[in-house]
Amino acid sequence: MILILDFGSQYTQLIARRIREEKVYCELCPGNKPIKSFSGIKDLKGIILSGGYESVYSKDAPWPDPEIWELDVPILGICYGMQLIAELHGGKVAPSKRREFGLANVNVKCNSSLFNGLSSEETLWMSHGDKLSKIPKGFEITAKSDNSPYAAIENTAKNIYGVQFHPEVKHSVNGRTILKNFIFKICGLKRDWTMKSYIVEEVKRIHKQVGKSKVLCALSGGVDSSVAAVMLYKAIGKQLICVYVDHGLQKLGETERVRKVFGRMFGKNLIIVSAKKIFLSKLKGITDPEQKRKIIGHTFIEVFDGEVKKLKGINFLLQGTIYSDVIESVSIKGAKSPIKSHHNVGGLPEKMKMKLVEPLRFLFKDEVRVLGKELGVPSEIIDRQPFPGPGLAIRTLGEITKEKLNILKEADNIVTEEIIKAGLYEKIWQSFAIILPVKTVGVMGDARTYEYVIAIRAVNSEDAMTADWVKLPYELLSKISSRIINEVKGTNRVVYDISDKPPATIEWE
Repeated sequence: MILILDFGSQYTQLIARRIREEKVYCELCPGNKPIKSFSGIKDLKGIILSGGYESVYSKDAPWPDPEIWELDVPILGICYGMQLIAELHGGKVAPSKRREFGLANVNVKCNSSLFNGLSSEETLWMSHGDKLSKIPKGFEITAKSDNSPYAAIENTAKNIYGVQFHPEVKHSVNGRTILKNFIFKICGLKRDWTMKSYIVEEVKRIHKQVGKSKVLCALSGGVDSSVAAVMLYKAIGKQLICVYVDHGLQKLGETERVRKVFGRMFGKNLIIVSAKKIFLSKLKGITDPEQKRKIIGHTFIEVFDGEVKKLKGINFLLQGTIYSDVIESVSIKGAKSPIKSHHNVGGLPEKMKMKLVEPLRFLFKDEVRVLGKELGVPSEIIDRQPFPGPGLAIRTLGEITKEKLNILKEADNIVTEEIIKAGLYEKIWQSFAIILPVKTVGVMGDARTYEYVIAIRAVNSEDAMTADWVKLPYELLSKISSRIINEVKGTNRVVYDISDKPPATIEWE
């Protein structure tokens, strides 16, 4: 496997995605994490040092554990990672007179193993304000651009490589070839990480962790929790008890859908708990998004604890936490703060009574879908668009009330119906409605109205780490708007969100 040390770059997750796409397993950890604390060190075949927003010479610059240089595995530094290599081996990094952000023509030495198969001039993506002013002793220059005379360096004797540009970004024309050269030609890895092999290894790990204990599943009916549940069922069978909490924050008709699909699959081991009043009462008056997530996480555990008291031998809680949840929730040295806490990660009490089982924790969203298909999960579940764990709570901006939730459910259902009718549902990563905490003046039937505003969000993404807003046809937007205003009592205006991620997030809260 490959270990990626993260120093805070916005592109770090893309490195992991590109490596996984080559059927090679990799993990991502904070850049300053002690290497001995990494559980997969015995399987380590290479290390990648990511980019970062700090300068290596600044007081707060994150540095890697010095022991990585003693592991005798190839190391590739990208942007900030290359600058770390230079500074730590006797080179120098200084502010560049001209910062470089965007595409650049780079001259590369094709006899370098890293650039094997490339042309002598490549178009690659730069994103840096510092550059090397002196290369370390024992290193040679393998690429240069007009602004970066040391655009790539290497020391083949020590198996250390550095590039100033970002090969992981899709704008880098042959960036994938560079990464493939590193993982296959330099690290000597094979394409042996598949979902079939993942299932085999994960079943073994689950057996070892769980033993003969029973596991309580936090089933929501979404892709992640459904695949996690089927994964556990494959591993431990009737030891799995699925609990679906009807908290009132789901999509319209979701509870009935879960009862139909999963009742058939799990039988008596599916327990549906009605908890709408509990959640609404605890969320009353709360407007801060982080507080909402924390309250929902804590309330989930309270409800589960209540179910545990009715059952015997429950020692574990299954959650559908995926890798993007973990990455976005954990503050990495070099990143100023987490983007937002995930209800499965940041919202859990420290003294939770049950231990967590998280079979999807190291999988990206598209990998979860592939796993689900491999496990035989019905397409009506697998092909669903992602739905946030906190549900409509984070699409109900401001205070959550029963009235606003009902309005949002109806509006959201119309969005989904029309997207499906247009044949776009499976072509879009996520499409949904949001209710805003403001009312606007309108005119209906010659009478003045003062009602809520509904926003529509539709984005495309590979793994939720970045996203582009979808250019929905005007005719479709018009039809959705007309239906919402005419059919959903309490609304008189519809707007469309045209923000990408970054700078915005996919969800509004």
